[in-house]
Amino acid sequence: MVNMILVCVITTIIVAVVVAIVVYTKMRRKVDYMLDALEDKELNFRFNEQVFIGRGFNKTLNRLRTIFDKERREINDQERYYGEMLDHVQTGVMVVDDGMVLYCNRMASLLLGISTISHIRQLNNISPELYNAFRDVSPDNEQRVSFYTERGELRLAVIASETEIHGKSMKIIAFNDISSDMAENEELAWSRLIRVLTHEIMNTVTPIASLSETLSADISSPDLQSGLETIASSSRGLIKFVDTYRTLTRVATPVKHAFMLKELVERVINLSAKQITEANVDCRYIEKSNDILLYADEGQISQILINLIRNAIQAGATTIDIVGTIETFDAVRIDVINNGLPISKESQSQIFIPFFSTKPDGTGIGLSLSRQIMRLHNGSIRLLRSDDRQTIFSLLFK
Repeated sequence: MVNMILVCVITTIIVAVVVAIVVYTKMRRKVDYMLDALEDKELNFRFNEQVFIGRGFNKTLNRLRTIFDKERREINDQERYYGEMLDHVQTGVMVVDDGMVLYCNRMASLLLGISTISHIRQLNNISPELYNAFRDVSPDNEQRVSFYTERGELRLAVIASETEIHGKSMKIIAFNDISSDMAENEELAWSRLIRVLTHEIMNTVTPIASLSETLSADISSPDLQSGLETIASSSRGLIKFVDTYRTLTRVATPVKHAFMLKELVERVINLSAKQITEANVDCRYIEKSNDILLYADEGQISQILINLIRNAIQAGATTIDIVGTIETFDAVRIDVINNGLPISKESQSQIFIPFFSTKPDGTGIGLSLSRQIMRLHNGSIRLLRSDDRQTIFSLLFK
């Protein structure tokens, strides 16, 4: 009897041990399976909670899966949030790992004029100087670089910071278009110079003109009187000439309101109709985005467009296209394209400088004034290209 009981006890112990081993093995396999799935970022598994043996353990594993899934969703939501935020900043941002581009925001693609980039070596295709700047930039070595895209010449200020992620050193590169800032500083310098020059010239010439007119009325000698009248006439001409350039330093603050770009261009073409007809020019408006609404000073923008049309006609253009587009971040772009004689390469870098003109009878203030007006609109005007095919001036309203 005792032996019988002992056998039963031993058998029970053996069965219990075997069951325990089997259950442990299954549990271990489930844990290994779950860990492999989590490592591969796969969460489309679920253990059966209806079984008799291991129900509680399966519930625990499923709960852990749910917690991991929730954490992953929150991390993905945060990544999307930060990605959306970076896509709406006016700074280009690029994350680089040993030359490989891991992230590039929308503004970076817009500034560089490329849709995708996987390695900074691709910047060599745009400009070797641009590639060198991105390669050499570091927290202690900021870079500035100029290069040309379809939008014209761009000047970038490039800075970088370094961070470590998963034991790997990453470089975060940020860059901004400083073309408008440099143009603004240049215009301010010219404006100050013109203000000083006109003040000094007017102070000197005005008394001469007044005095010579007075003396010529009181002197009977024909020769002397003729000389004084010449001095007075020349002085008046110089005063008128200087007064013309005063407009560069007294551009009125824009009175902005919303209007349809199409309606503005149609009015500008009507105002220039006589010149357009006499020169036998085909002038048309092309709207690439529907119903473009512009918030600006209508009169000042009309003045810019009329000036560009007149310049194109004087350059012998037979076609003038005014193209309206809505760009990224709702920026409005107006391109004025003509097929007239190109501006020489030597002159292209100087056409916005006050007093500079490519025409013998030009005053050299039209494009300078246009740039000042665009700066007051927080925008820009650039010469994108001028060659044997076409000349393109681009107005950008941010």
